[in-house]
Amino acid sequence: MAKLAQRVRSFLQSPQGRRLVDQGRRQLAKPENQRRLRGLFDRLQSRRRY
Repeated sequence: MAKLAQRVRSFLQSPQGRRLVDQGRRQLAKPENQRRLRGLFDRLQSRRRY
C-alpha cells in the first residue's frame, strides 16, 4: 500500500498532477458544483443511517 501512496504523491508533484489539482480547485470554487457535491454527500449520508 505504501508503494501506491508513493506513486500518487509523485504524480501530484508532477506538472500534470499540479494542473489536475488546479483544475479541480477551480471547479470546486463554482457554487453550482458545490451545491451538487452537498447533495451527493447528503444522499450518501442518508443511506448509511439504518
